[in-house]
Amino acid sequence: MKLLVLGGTEFVGRALVEEALRRGAEVTVLHRGRHPAPPGVTALFGDRTAPDGLDALHGHGPWDLVVDTWTGAAAAVLRSARELEGRTGRYAYVSSLSVHPFPSPPGLTEESPVVEGDPGDDSEGAAEDYARAKRGGELAVLSVFGDVGGPGSGGRALLPRPGLVLGPGENLGRLPWWLNRAARGGPMLAPGPAGLPVQYIDVRDLVRWLLDAADKGLSGPWSLVSRPGHTTMGELLETVVRVTGSVAEPRWADAEALVAAGAEPWEELPVWTPPGRIHDALHHTDPSRALAEGLRCRPVGETVADTWEWLRRLGGTAPQRADRRPVGITAEREAELLAACGLG
Repeated sequence: MKLLVLGGTEFVGRALVEEALRRGAEVTVLHRGRHPAPPGVTALFGDRTAPDGLDALHGHGPWDLVVDTWTGAAAAVLRSARELEGRTGRYAYVSSLSVHPFPSPPGLTEESPVVEGDPGDDSEGAAEDYARAKRGGELAVLSVFGDVGGPGSGGRALLPRPGLVLGPGENLGRLPWWLNRAARGGPMLAPGPAGLPVQYIDVRDLVRWLLDAADKGLSGPWSLVSRPGHTTMGELLETVVRVTGSVAEPRWADAEALVAAGAEPWEELPVWTPPGRIHDALHHTDPSRALAEGLRCRPVGETVADTWEWLRRLGGTAPQRADRRPVGITAEREAELLAACGLG
């Protein structure tokens, strides 16, 4: 396979490149030079927000597959799709379950309603509305690679929609924060209840499915996430403590008490949201269609252990995306919340 990855130097894109190389693919990456490209690829440089951002592609290709991991304004995706229309067999755009209105009811599927999006939107602030930007990116690819019969029919466009993505290389800080917190030891605030279901996808399972799906000629949108209840907050945090070999002592806090104390779900306490409508929207997607087409999700213990091994190789400091604020809480804030919940 000849593969072009637009991005390819961070988290999902990098994992995709590494998996493709492992399979013997010939890989080209186009990136902005902010991070080193993986060894073994043809590295081209270009900023897709600039008028000449795709010029480096001239004289290269054609490719069997293009994978686009863009998270900004959709117009960059539209320009890329038009540029590559006659130079690739298929175009995969890594979208997100965020394209569905939030919070969605449990049981979300590929056919559930999606937000409005503008494939040509390049206005100031367009990238700040993540859901609309991702939907705009989908529409951009479908407008070029979709079937003549309509934009929803897929054609040569593959639209994987992952949910929460964890695993080695994570540059959003969620699992790395919990690992570093557990490694520090001592009383550790654990947001409850311990049996709260958690649904996510390991980045390596995501990219393996994507490459397999492209080989099979699959198209259109696909919800990519583990089964609901693949793990729980209790299993996740107990595994974090065990893998780090620490003496951290999880102290399980009542969800209502945490909310009353002003704890910020998802951001202050990564991955966690209290039981209710928002939790159901984030952790009860129906992935049965992708599971029927070969999606396999490894056990949480493997994801946690491999992420810890990767994090230790980096000296404990994970990369952080510049366009996202760091997650987690300080030791002082943790002590405040423990005391507020009667656990201090």
